[in-house]
Amino acid sequence: MPDNETLRFYAENAATYVAHPRQLPQHQLDAFLAALPPSGDILELGTGGGQDAAHMLARGFAVTPTDASPELAANAEALLGRKVTIMAFNQLAAVAEFDGVWACAALLHAPASELTDNIARIHRALRPGGHLTASFKAGTGEGRDALGRYYNYPSAETLLTHFRAAADWAALDLTESDGGGYDGKPTRWLWVQTSKAPA
Repeated sequence: MPDNETLRFYAENAATYVAHPRQLPQHQLDAFLAALPPSGDILELGTGGGQDAAHMLARGFAVTPTDASPELAANAEALLGRKVTIMAFNQLAAVAEFDGVWACAALLHAPASELTDNIARIHRALRPGGHLTASFKAGTGEGRDALGRYYNYPSAETLLTHFRAAADWAALDLTESDGGGYDGKPTRWLWVQTSKAPA
């Protein structure tokens, strides 16, 4: 279930959050799209302001943007000109519907106790041979940032343990990079690129 305090932050700060300058994670996004079939079906978890979805749509992909925050979803709808589904990670029930799942700075808000199940749901939602890219803020265990938002803050080893427990992936790669976030703090990012076995 989504964390109430985190949802409250986004409800109260949606417009400011969406307007905050943000660079697309171009390298990871391009690598993700390159792995998919042309005009493939993409599920986006945590669309936020909708910028990543806009890029994927402009590239000709069929994108289903989702977010647990109704306020963020409304802002993304204004940018995208299409419906954004309001959905928590534990509500994902799709089976073999998507060629790719994009979860940039999204699953990092999932309760640590639910993360393995959330990842298993994503695996089920992917078609055979489908791809998932997800990013997390690295740390030593769950906590809150200075703005009150909940994060699962996994180590690289802990994160890989969640993924391996969730499903038998055909490929599972983790890379690390330094960057920032909305709170302006230096951040160590963990990027997971993984794929489901082909049929």
